[in-house]
Formats: sequence, structure tokens, C-alpha cells
Amino acid sequence: MPLLGWPLLLTLGLATVLATVLVLVLWSRVRGPAPARVGQRLALVLTGQLTAVLLVAAVLNNYGFFYGSWSDLLGTSAPRAAVAQTGAARPVGRHRVLALEATRGTSLAGVDSWSTPAQWATRGRVESFTLSGGHSGMSEPAAVYLPPQYFQPAYARTVFPAVEVFTGYPGTTRALVSRMKYPNVLLSQIEAHRSRPMVLVMLRPTVAPPRDTECTDVPAGPQTLTYFGEDVPRTVSQDLRVMPVGWGAMGDSTGGYCAAKLLLTHSTVFTAAASLSGYYHTLKDGTTGDLWGGSPILRDLNDPEWLAAHQPQPPVSLFATIGTAETGSNGIRDTRKFAALVHAPMSMVTLVVHGGHNFATWSAVMPQALDFLSAHLARRPGVD
Repeated sequence: MPLLGWPLLLTLGLATVLATVLVLVLWSRVRGPAPARVGQRLALVLTGQLTAVLLVAAVLNNYGFFYGSWSDLLGTSAPRAAVAQTGAARPVGRHRVLALEATRGTSLAGVDSWSTPAQWATRGRVESFTLSGGHSGMSEPAAVYLPPQYFQPAYARTVFPAVEVFTGYPGTTRALVSRMKYPNVLLSQIEAHRSRPMVLVMLRPTVAPPRDTECTDVPAGPQTLTYFGEDVPRTVSQDLRVMPVGWGAMGDSTGGYCAAKLLLTHSTVFTAAASLSGYYHTLKDGTTGDLWGGSPILRDLNDPEWLAAHQPQPPVSLFATIGTAETGSNGIRDTRKFAALVHAPMSMVTLVVHGGHNFATWSAVMPQALDFLSAHLARRPGVD
């Protein structure tokens, strides 16, 4: 039974109702000496409490897409080695699609049915693939959105701008399609002539679950920054009509931190980013461990605030949003601290919105963030 979806919710719901009924029916029917009766009643109550807690946890996970599979939840996901190689693009009709290994895992189940082939020229297409990196040696399932113009004859020679879109931690890539609805929102903005057609490469930053690598090249560990900053743009641009440089990055929470860090560390590839409730300093906690091998230098080089204060700022643009209810160490004060460090040639737009660290707040600002990226990504003849 998959971790996400109605089957688990229905099963746990029925189990909770059954446990409650058993408490009511059996409470006065327990037998034996007093200690035994107390033990039996305690077991009944604990069973009811456990099923209720599991049901609430499943509902929250189904809403937030925090864990996409049982292996993610239990931390038993196998390390992902490079299993797919980039090759020549294969034709589908008159169009090119990724010549990569198709991903059919449960965490991306259903994304390929976002549109039918007959709708590609009007809605665009979402398809799941495994993107592999020759430099990092890593691979990760991704959902790629190709806008409708990609399939229209008038755009047959167009090279499109691309955006890496990240979840938070731990996150599931499918949530970007089915919960955040990135393809739907971008399509609406394109149809309203507020955004240009762009390719969205949607991933989660959790490439070594359950560890949170914070998009970092970990010494003797996952080379996550290299994977997202070099391998993904190179792999995608080799197999799609996508610009190899002038990319955008976008994400919420940890994904926002990753987007900002890519902008500062890989500005030759990424020229614009949007950080939705992101933070701008390095973290070390129980989910990350020591990501820098004990080196304060490596820690600084992964800290956007330190980079902005001590390194030359590149000619890039950042759109940052933060909610008024985000008052913790990763909230509004951190965003304002980073904004105070930004100066030319880098530029930053900060948007403070009413809300908190949640999907509703991020969904409300997503159209503006996509419009910002569209306006600031590098242009080439034939892209518009």
C-alpha cells in the first residue's frame, strides 16, 4: 500500500473507528484480577490513540507530501547511483523529448498523465525522468514540464529558458505538480501574457534521504551542489531545446535556500532565482549533521549571507518572499538581514506577505515569482 493516497487514509480511518468501537464495547467486559483489567483497558486506549495519531500523521503527509514512499519515511531508500546516460534525443512526432531513463516510482506516480498527447500543443506536457550527473555521479527523479509552445510548429527552432524548481525538505517531487501545481500556474501566466514559455525541471533537494544535504557538496559524501548546479542544466540542455545557461532556480523553504545558493555559487549558469520563505544561512541540526567536514571555510562558502558579505556579488537577480508570521531564525529577520547585504551588480526584490511557512502562502506568491523569473532570464532570438 503506498504511503500517499486514499487507500492508506481509508485503512487508518477504519482502524480508528474500529478501535474506538472496541473500547466502548469491551470496556466493561474485561475479565480477570484488577491488574489484568487495568492492563487490558490500557491496551484498548493505547490502540485507539495509536490509530488516531497514525491517521492524523497520514493526513498531514498526504497534504504536505513530506514523504513520498515508505522507504523515504523509514530512511531505507537505496543510494542513487548514475543509472541513466544522456544520449541523442529521440523523436516523438516532430518533437524532441528527453532521452533518459523513464521514472515510474510511486513518488512520481501520475505526473505523466497531466495531459494527453492531443493536449500537448495547448496545455504542454509533464513527464518523469531520472536525470543523471556525470560530474557528481548522482541521479534523481525529476518531473519536467514542457510548455505548449514547445510542441507548436511556430516554435520548432526556439530554445527555451529553463527553471529548476525545488521542494522543501524532505519533500516529494510529485507535490510540485499535484499540490503546488507549478505547470498549471505557469500555463495560466503564459496564457495571460505575463510569463514567457519556460521549461520547468522539478526536483526535491533531498537526494540522499533521510539526510538533508542542503544542496551542499559534502566532503566524502553526496555532491549535491555540483549535481544541481552543473549536471542537471547540462543534461537537460543536451536533450531538450533548452538554453545551457541563463537558467532560473526557485523553491520554498530549503528549496529557497538552494535557489539562492545556486545564484551566488553558479552565476555563470543561473542568472535569476525566486526564494519562497527561504533562508540565507547554513544549518546544522539532526537532519543535516556536519555537511562541511568540520571546515569553517566550507561552511562559509555554503552560506549565502557570508558570500554576499565577503565575495564579489554577481550580476544576478533574486525575488524573495517571506510571511509576516515567520518570526523564527529562518524568517523575516533573516530575509531582511540578507537583503541589506545585496548591492549592485546583484539586485533583489523582497516581498513581505501576510501568511506563514505553508503551501497556501507559497501558492499565493508563485505567479509573481514565475513572472519575475520570466522577465529576468537571459533571452535569445526566437524565445519570445
